[in-house]
Amino acid sequence: MEHRKLGKTGLDVSVLGFGGAEIGFEGAPQNDVETLLHAALDAGLNTIDTAECYMDSEEKIGRAISHRRGEFHLFTKVGHASGLEGEDWDISLMERSIERSLQRLQSDCVDLIQLHTCSLEQLKRGEVIEVLKRAQQAGKTRFIGYSGDNEAAQWVVETGLFDTLQTSLSVCDQNGGTSYIPLALQNGMGVIAKRPIANAVWRYDDLFEDGHYHRPYQDRWRELDFDWGKDADDAASIALRWTLQHGVSTAIVGTKNPSRWTKNAALLEDGPLDAALFDSIGARWREVGGQNWQGKG
Repeated sequence: MEHRKLGKTGLDVSVLGFGGAEIGFEGAPQNDVETLLHAALDAGLNTIDTAECYMDSEEKIGRAISHRRGEFHLFTKVGHASGLEGEDWDISLMERSIERSLQRLQSDCVDLIQLHTCSLEQLKRGEVIEVLKRAQQAGKTRFIGYSGDNEAAQWVVETGLFDTLQTSLSVCDQNGGTSYIPLALQNGMGVIAKRPIANAVWRYDDLFEDGHYHRPYQDRWRELDFDWGKDADDAASIALRWTLQHGVSTAIVGTKNPSRWTKNAALLEDGPLDAALFDSIGARWREVGGQNWQGKG
């Protein structure tokens, strides 16, 4: 599997990373998680991203592969109470949350801790950033980052205070790719793409309820009506390759299915998209007014 440098961090990351949300939210059995993650590591994946609020995702990852800690880069996030006493973004709570994450992951240090979609107002006050800096100084994380979109992501990139940006980039979420992502790359930040295949909404015939996190991408996919992607695997391959062609270091894809990892890796086998197809995807976004759609990470 291809590896890329995560900006100035120097971390060598696999272009396909594993996202831990599904194994937590969808209740994947521990045996399945172990099978999935060991197979992924054996195949060359070395980047695992999770979060404090993905139910028991951190614990499952820790139990499954902490004994192989030297073989992968481990990212998590902080900001939400998620069972701890206190309010989201309270400084004391964030410090306790970092300690809890390390315990769950069975690691003394993670490679990256990210602020988990806090608001621009919170970012500008600075206290939440100082929590990450103190954790870094204490050796609890090697690098610090921000996970989010839109105006907050733009501010993060412009400040130069963070090592990485994790942000939405997909055929159904393109604005970052023409604004703060190029600036982040120019500034030497490592860029991590989340939801790079837009929740694979082409797999669903029925519309999700309003408010479901799949629904905005589902509506966009139908309005975009690309002249490709009628086959689900073809759509996933084109979408993932399109995202990676923007110079991001790694694209985070989640699954709870132990056999899905090899299928995800196979999506990249055809290499970069040809220029005409790549350009047409952006052109279609602009044609339907996608530049007015907000990031939906």
